Amino acid sequence: MGMAITSRPLTQPHPDRLAPDHPLYEQIILCHSAAVERGDAGYRDPGSGLIVITAAAHAKRGTCCANGCRHCPYV
Repeated sequence: MGMAITSRPLTQPHPDRLAPDHPLYEQIILCHSAAVERGDAGYRDPGSGLIVITAAAHAKRGTCCANGCRHCPYV
């Protein structure tokens, strides 16, 4: 049996995955929210420049990959 998606909005990461006091928290949330609105699977992280998968893309996949993803909707 798979994990259920959390009741938290997909635009709000779990604090264990992205702490609210992270120095780039607001920028990350803006980038993530914009990507979700556009229907993009990911966005470029404002700090590292790496591509980060959105919560919507994780939810569409339907299962947790157990890699500790920032926007995992199953946490």
